[in-house]
Amino acid sequence: MSGKWKIAAVSIASIMLITVNLYLIEKKESKVERTVFVENWTKVKKDTITDTIQTNGVIKPVEEYDIYFDAKNNDFKKFLVKEGDAITAGSSLFEYATTELDALKANLEAEKTAAEGEIAGIEEYIGKLRSYQGTVTSESEAAIDESVEKNLNIDITTSSSDLIKSNIEQEMYKQELEKNRLDEKVKMLDAKLSSIEEQSSAIVTTSEADGVVKNINKNLNNPIISIVSTNMAIEGDFSEEEMKKAEVGMTIKASSSDSKKALKGTLGRIHSYPAEEPTLKKDNRFPFQAIIEPEGEETEPLLVGSKVNLTVITNEKAGVPSIPIEAVQYQKQPYIYKLTKKGHVDKHYITKGLKAEGKQEIIKGPSVGDVILLKPNVAVKNHSYFITPIQFEKVKAGTYKKFTSREKVRYLLLGILEK
Repeated sequence: MSGKWKIAAVSIASIMLITVNLYLIEKKESKVERTVFVENWTKVKKDTITDTIQTNGVIKPVEEYDIYFDAKNNDFKKFLVKEGDAITAGSSLFEYATTELDALKANLEAEKTAAEGEIAGIEEYIGKLRSYQGTVTSESEAAIDESVEKNLNIDITTSSSDLIKSNIEQEMYKQELEKNRLDEKVKMLDAKLSSIEEQSSAIVTTSEADGVVKNINKNLNNPIISIVSTNMAIEGDFSEEEMKKAEVGMTIKASSSDSKKALKGTLGRIHSYPAEEPTLKKDNRFPFQAIIEPEGEETEPLLVGSKVNLTVITNEKAGVPSIPIEAVQYQKQPYIYKLTKKGHVDKHYITKGLKAEGKQEIIKGPSVGDVILLKPNVAVKNHSYFITPIQFEKVKAGTYKKFTSREKVRYLLLGILEK
């Protein structure tokens, strides 16, 4: 009898459950009609969004210096370096003699002779001034040299002895200044002549920077020597679309099979003119150079010619509200669906920010922590109710056993009849 009662009770409960659900489904404007099954959802997260350009590059020296030689006016003697030599600023590169040295020496010697002649003439003139100065008195009238009288620019016959003496002193002072200037000129010419004497055997051309000798032109065609810097850079080219985003100074990251550490640096130079002459049949490519930042003395040397995978960070925002791109819907303006604590799916229009890496920044809209609907499988009505699948991994048998019989019945009926 007891078994039959149990079977009857289960049958009645099942019929009631089916009947109630059929009623709710068929009832006009029933909440069941507007209930959305939400299988996928996520939260608005505080995240870092990074927009990048992914391209390839090759390791090359930062700069190349060309050394030139004037073979018309100089006689080449010998090279003092070999290809592949590491050099520093001031290192000797090659020797040559110049045919211009003899002519330059002759000009300097003639200039020195003329200056010395002027000095002798000034000394003789100063001697005459002193001699005449000693004979000038207020009582007698002394004979005066014509050149002295002319340079003093005064009337000897009418001027007083004091005025004559004053003019003589001024003239001697002026001549002493000129003599000193000429003395300095002679010293300078002597120094130049001495330098020419030292260079008469050979002149040495030196390097202006550190580097490595890349090429030596033994035919003496210019450039006679090419030197590359020891600092390395990454060279590559951008497409037209990448050029619209790239700017000098942007941060770069690179990885190479030849280097265990990631390389860091900045974009140093971007050519605004394509690498090849533009045509209708070819896509334009724009060369760039990225400077690698040194990371101390332990930095391993980079092999010239190594290929690298390059990432250019064109934009980056840290700590901003972020959602997956697929959560954004579009009508006249972008919007998302927010899952409220009261069980509704509400439409919220948003203002978008940076989009990259499958993420969308929200400038205006739901806050960090809000739960939003990912792209739904069916059309959603605003302010609909939603249900979610049972997450069985979170259902614990031990928790169910803790409920009393009354609580079990209560929760069962609540699940059936809740509006």
